[in-house]
Amino acid sequence: MNEMSSVSLIIPAYNEEKYISECLKYALLEANGSFLEVIVIDNASTDETSNIARTFEGVRVVREDEKGLTKARQRGFLEAKGDILAYIDADTRMPSGWFAKVQKTFQENRAVGAVSGPYIYHDIPKFQQWIVKYFWWYTLAIPIYKLIGYMIIGGNFAIRRDVLSKMGGFDTSIEFYGEDTDIARRASKFCKVKFMPKLIMYTSGRRFHGQGIVKTGVLYALNMVSQVVAGKPFNQTYTDIR
Repeated sequence: MNEMSSVSLIIPAYNEEKYISECLKYALLEANGSFLEVIVIDNASTDETSNIARTFEGVRVVREDEKGLTKARQRGFLEAKGDILAYIDADTRMPSGWFAKVQKTFQENRAVGAVSGPYIYHDIPKFQQWIVKYFWWYTLAIPIYKLIGYMIIGGNFAIRRDVLSKMGGFDTSIEFYGEDTDIARRASKFCKVKFMPKLIMYTSGRRFHGQGIVKTGVLYALNMVSQVVAGKPFNQTYTDIR
């Protein structure tokens, strides 16, 4: 069995004053000091995101003035010191056991270079949760993963630093859609990318609330397939929903 690796937690955040406090509370409680560091990348926020994050002991806030999710991810990569870089979204609530699952997976199999798992949307109606679970995960996402052998969900993944270095970091030309599939596709050239259905992450359904569950699902599906088939996203632009 391999020795334990250090894990940096990186949280990109653009105008997340409504969510960042809960995100940090859950992450710090779950990890109980196990993360080497917790870094919030303030991605050109104009609200109180940074000030709120700084009230948490042991949390480092780094300002990235060039707005964009992939740019924030890349800045986290450059700032972090851990052997493993874990990325979550600022509107997530890390569940009990998340850190242990990630650490154990990397420890037991050196061939695994990236791990990810599904979302559970904690604030949407039960029937919408059912739709996401059975139509998105069971009908589309997991079968595609079994077919192509890689999948990453952007607000719930961890990757070895050396793999990310070999990839040349994140593709900062991608604005939003398809960026996580791009990470998985490129990482799979250097390691095993493992999708773990039990590595869940609770998150908000704000994008469903803001643009509808059907439209959101179609956009995510189109961009995932486009990345797999063509190596680029289907949509070049996106709408911020806060």
